[in-house]
Amino acid sequence: MASAQRNSPFPSKSALARILAIDYGRRRIGLAVSDELGITAVPVATLERKNRREDIRRLREIARKYKVTLIIVGSPLHLAGHAGEMAKEAARFASRIKKELGLPVELRDERLTSWEAEQTLKENAGRKSKKMHLDSVAAAILLRDFLDGNGNRSHEPAPGLKPVRKKDEE
Repeated sequence: MASAQRNSPFPSKSALARILAIDYGRRRIGLAVSDELGITAVPVATLERKNRREDIRRLREIARKYKVTLIIVGSPLHLAGHAGEMAKEAARFASRIKKELGLPVELRDERLTSWEAEQTLKENAGRKSKKMHLDSVAAAILLRDFLDGNGNRSHEPAPGLKPVRKKDEE
């Protein structure tokens, strides 16, 4: 039976991994996770910021709960593509969680994700679904774009942000 599992076209349990996307803000942190196959992005929570130590503790707890192997942090660049104060703050936050959680962290351009999240919430306002918070929906959009190889965005990753390469591009 073990040999049948080795020849299976499906990834083994150890090969499955989740990605956590973070929509960073001064008051709230929106969170979304991928499924284990990296196909879908689901909003999971919006954390009200407390203090650095508590924020890191809660992120560590969520990363463990979902068995996260990569964290994506949105970098709120200006529409022209340059980094303002919030983008710099998001970069410092990304460095901090990389150090504290010991997981790889990448910054990703998140221009227009909050606007897209607002539009999504407006479209679904009449439905009787669980209320989602704007920040977690924005994180899910950021993650969806990452999983799609940024195909839905008309711009390239911003200067200074680490580009993501698909396995077949390496």
